[in-house]
Amino acid sequence: MQEKLKKIREEALARLNAAASAEEVSEIRVAFLGKKGALTEVMKGMREVAPEDRPKVGEWVNSTRKVIEDTIARTQQAVAARALEARLASETIDVTMPAKLPRTGHRHPNTIALEELERVFIGMGYEVVEGPEVEYDYYNFEALNIPANHPAKDEQDTFYINDKILLRTQTSPVQVRVMEKKKPPIRIVAPGRVYRSDDVDATHSPCFHQVEGLVVDKNITFADLKGTLAQFARELFGQDTKVKFRPHHFPFTEPSAEMDVSCFKCGGKGCRMCKGSGWIEILGCGMVHPKVLRMSGIDPEEYSGFAFGIGLERITLLKYEIDDMRLLYENDERFLKQF
Repeated sequence: MQEKLKKIREEALARLNAAASAEEVSEIRVAFLGKKGALTEVMKGMREVAPEDRPKVGEWVNSTRKVIEDTIARTQQAVAARALEARLASETIDVTMPAKLPRTGHRHPNTIALEELERVFIGMGYEVVEGPEVEYDYYNFEALNIPANHPAKDEQDTFYINDKILLRTQTSPVQVRVMEKKKPPIRIVAPGRVYRSDDVDATHSPCFHQVEGLVVDKNITFADLKGTLAQFARELFGQDTKVKFRPHHFPFTEPSAEMDVSCFKCGGKGCRMCKGSGWIEILGCGMVHPKVLRMSGIDPEEYSGFAFGIGLERITLLKYEIDDMRLLYENDERFLKQF
């Protein structure tokens, strides 16, 4: 047994002395000290040693193990030192060479458009409020006068987590949450990401951004809505911009309208951007439905209000004359660095 251990120790030390890399040292450790290593096999054979000889044999085994382990540790340090020395020699830095300039990013066109929108409304006394993207069906539909099985749900079909929780289809739930917690007067804009099960094309995406606004106070009329949005359009698209309201239907507002702005490219004369009409649709709006106010704990006999919803990507596409919404999300630096 002693001769066998001596042979194992000499072989291990010889291989360690010749080792040139950390990988070789690791292989030697496994070969002699691993679960199936040479020294481990000797330990398994202890059951065949006479009981009176086991203490001495165990002492020989432990002594051999210690010698091998100590040599492995020293070899690892030596190999690491040689590797570092070789690396330092091969990776010499020439401090006289010009440094590489770091690649810096900048704001996304959507972010630029959003900041400009927020600036306009903050200047008119609005507060920017955000809310959860994973929303209750109640806040996304029912509290906005869209009960179960309402046809409007088909237009905003979304991604459900279960029958009561979904990914919001609009940022209007933020308006409801604010009305529940805060007494009028209320003046807010609610930007954020929304989700609908739309197919991806040049003008649609299952994930996009909205900015919705809400005003609730005493004696608020449609004239206040028109004046606010007309000022917004002039701030965003130029002082000569005109607005036009067309009747529409939204379950949560009554009366409701779509708002167009005069084409800021041709001044209303007709061009490719406005498809020859001289007008461009940019948002939907209306007076808050009395039922929505009542469900949020606000008396519609005392207060009234208006709301509007703007598709952020639509504003970005119009502002920068981009003809395909998908370009905003392809992360192509050649496109993004233009803004």
